[in-house]
Amino acid sequence: MTAPYSELLGLSEEPGETAPTLVMEFGSHVLGRPGFLHGGAIGGLLEMAAVAALKQALAGEGDARIKPINLTVDYMRGGRDKPTRARGVVTRLGNRVANVEATAWQDDPERPIAAARMNYLIAR
Repeated sequence: MTAPYSELLGLSEEPGETAPTLVMEFGSHVLGRPGFLHGGAIGGLLEMAAVAALKQALAGEGDARIKPINLTVDYMRGGRDKPTRARGVVTRLGNRVANVEATAWQDDPERPIAAARMNYLIAR
């Protein structure tokens, strides 16, 4: 990821078959209350994971641009002082709108710390 917000969060990318997995290391730059991730950092990670999944889905279409329409984040448990991973899944890819779901976890993908649903406008 090369977006300035991704750099601010310290994100790295693990390639995936349908979407990359983004990894955010814990540090003072994402600290909320002592020992926990800041909710905004988790939300940002989820948004970047959704964008990465959508860009991978649109990779064969040249210069398609995407604009966010809305974002809903569900926080399930506090993120602790360890690496956090997130991956997006494109649930619908239409001509003008895409729906994407993203999940963030730390130890086990089956026990997410947060999930998000996002809609994007696609300009082709």
